[in-house]
Amino acid sequence: MTAPITEAQWAEARRQATEVLPGVVSEVGLPKALISYQARVLELLESAACRVLFVEKSRRIGLTFGFASYAALRAGRTKAAGGMDVMYISYSQEMTREFIDACAMWAKAFSNAAMAVDEFLFDDSDKEETRAIQAFRIRFASGFEIIGLSSAPRTLRGKQGVVMIDEAAFVDSLPELLKAALAFLMWGGQVVVCSTHNGTENEFNKQIQDILAERTKYDHIRIDFDQALKEGLYERICLVNGNEWTAEGEAKWRQEIIDFYGDGADEELFCIPTAGTGAWLPAVLIEARMTIEAPIIRLELPRDYLQRTRLERMVLMANTVKELQEAISRLDRERTHAFGFDFARVADLSVAKLLSITRTLKRESALTLEMRNVPGDEQKLLTRMILRGAPRLVGAAFDATGMGWTVAEDMGREFGFRLPDGSGGLVDAIKFSVDWYRFQMPPLKAAFEDDMIALAKDDEHLGDLRLVKVIAGVPRVPDLRSGEGSKKRHGDFVIALALAHFASRQQWHEYGYESIKDLVAASSDDDDDDFDFGRRHW
Repeated sequence: MTAPITEAQWAEARRQATEVLPGVVSEVGLPKALISYQARVLELLESAACRVLFVEKSRRIGLTFGFASYAALRAGRTKAAGGMDVMYISYSQEMTREFIDACAMWAKAFSNAAMAVDEFLFDDSDKEETRAIQAFRIRFASGFEIIGLSSAPRTLRGKQGVVMIDEAAFVDSLPELLKAALAFLMWGGQVVVCSTHNGTENEFNKQIQDILAERTKYDHIRIDFDQALKEGLYERICLVNGNEWTAEGEAKWRQEIIDFYGDGADEELFCIPTAGTGAWLPAVLIEARMTIEAPIIRLELPRDYLQRTRLERMVLMANTVKELQEAISRLDRERTHAFGFDFARVADLSVAKLLSITRTLKRESALTLEMRNVPGDEQKLLTRMILRGAPRLVGAAFDATGMGWTVAEDMGREFGFRLPDGSGGLVDAIKFSVDWYRFQMPPLKAAFEDDMIALAKDDEHLGDLRLVKVIAGVPRVPDLRSGEGSKKRHGDFVIALALAHFASRQQWHEYGYESIKDLVAASSDDDDDDFDFGRRHW
């Protein structure tokens, strides 16, 4: 069960949040009609670019209430203003009745507002409003309707408009329902699919994973229990029930809800589908993608390396520097490349991974450098050689947690940091988080499944990839190490590969012109500079 924050910690965090924003608590009595996450979803639906939206959410956070507002606004408009029928589908008749009731509440409110400017939402607001709002249908003067339908796919045949599938993970046949609903897009319709999770193998979760893996271009929003609380869920509950909001009261209520759901809290509240444990990639799939020859350079320095003389340090490094220079010289200059770097210094490996990108967008291993017990300056030397030598580099992502920040920072100084909007330089400094793994690992898995990645054959890399597990619904490297003695590994190759794959999708480009003669001369100068740089530190 996911409850990493204790009741006391939550109370303190919420107290500090309200202190940072003075007046928030005092203004609870004058809220906007929608909570911010409800409004955010509606804003996305109002944009012309949003054709299909998938929402994975916590149980009972009031999102259906927000959807009812959108339904009333959409069906109440004229066709010229973008109005259309709205069809609501859920797995139970009771939910459908609740939705129509919420739509009726919004429709009456909007009708009153419209009458103030001599417009009418219903044919004759005072006389026909009651007859226009029925158990499973609301008719508007625009000629459009809100209709509650059963979850049978045939109910959508012959209809057109906005389709809302609520608690989609629990309907009888979501694949067939989606097939019928997506046909609405041909004539300008819109599809909204919203649900809590119901297992990893459910079609709803499969659709979410396809979106995260960028197989489908649908819009996606995730709102878990804690996110809803931070944006005002409990404050709204206090307002509706006439209670005073306090940080301690919210923390106590939060813990009671988590305790109530027990082992189901992860799925019901925190958007983590159950049965999501075990190996992330099967060995047979990994081996099927190990199809090419690419250099794998391994450097391990003695424990007393820094106590050796400068000449001894140069000798210990010389073979690796030469081997790396030769590997860089053989890179395909017609291809773009992407780089990932996972830092370690003592127990684990530092791994630098360079991917090349083919014309068909397949990512292929171009070079792997593994370093054990290598000091920071030497790691920067070798990393700089790769970044300078890699042709047409489109991205470089660095592990920037802990000491890794020192390498990321120095490379960012030289090659520039990429800004959140995608502008700026080449380097992404990544502070790993659960959300980073949640959103960036699915595209890598999709590359394996779709035969869009090719690696060199290596049993240790196979072991690293097999080490990844799905933990609380998120693929990560657990706190386990493979191997024996001082040669243990901690999935280091996987992280470097994930960073390189992430960088390959950023597609940073620098535009300019250099002659072949200048490129050859620069390459020669860079090699000498790298060796001189290293000598000063050896």
